[in-house]
Amino acid sequence: MTPGLWELVLRGVWVTVQLLVFSALLATAVSFVAGVARTHRLWVVRFLAGLYTEVFRGTSALVMIFWVFFVLPPAFGWQLVPMWAGTLALGLTYGAYGSEIVRGALGAVDPAQREGGIALSFTPWQRMRLILLPQAVPEMIPPFSNLLVELLKGTALVSVMGMGDLAFSGNLVRLALQESAEIYTYILLLYFVIAFLLTRMMRGLEKRLKAGVGKAAPRREAVAAEPAGAGGVR
Repeated sequence: MTPGLWELVLRGVWVTVQLLVFSALLATAVSFVAGVARTHRLWVVRFLAGLYTEVFRGTSALVMIFWVFFVLPPAFGWQLVPMWAGTLALGLTYGAYGSEIVRGALGAVDPAQREGGIALSFTPWQRMRLILLPQAVPEMIPPFSNLLVELLKGTALVSVMGMGDLAFSGNLVRLALQESAEIYTYILLLYFVIAFLLTRMMRGLEKRLKAGVGKAAPRREAVAAEPAGAGGVR
């Protein structure tokens, strides 16, 4: 490819990364709000959070993008730019999946931990902030890592709005060169590289968080506590 076409592809990579970051931040915030709300003691809060989860988890992300970009403007009299329309649609859609990850991780915390907080007269918010979330968040990282990669692949859907992301730019280059196999191979490799970097980053975050709650310590302690060999020499 010519330098000009490579520049077009790299601009598409930058747009994809921006969309990924913005929609991931929105999805993370929505995941925690809805996931924590699914464990609330009031049934109304649980019902509303569950309704959001079922609606956005049960609808197509592609149709949601169309709805946000093409249906909302005439209905409410304002128009979102493609970047924010894609961010809103993808963030809300993948946030519904993330809310189930949060709910499941909170439910997996030992009930004795919650009971201990009650015995110490902690408020529900203090129990959540000081006891439950520090133990649940490290367990959320692996499924969140998978969800982040799925979100990366979902960013390709915004090309239907004419947004110049990686998929859209790759298609323009394909039309210019009439070389489908070569161009789409490059695009696949670029998506793979971004996904690989994301998984490495999330794995490092998981190790750091688990070390922070003492889950990495037992292995070192076990080595230090090994009994001496038959000859008394270690």
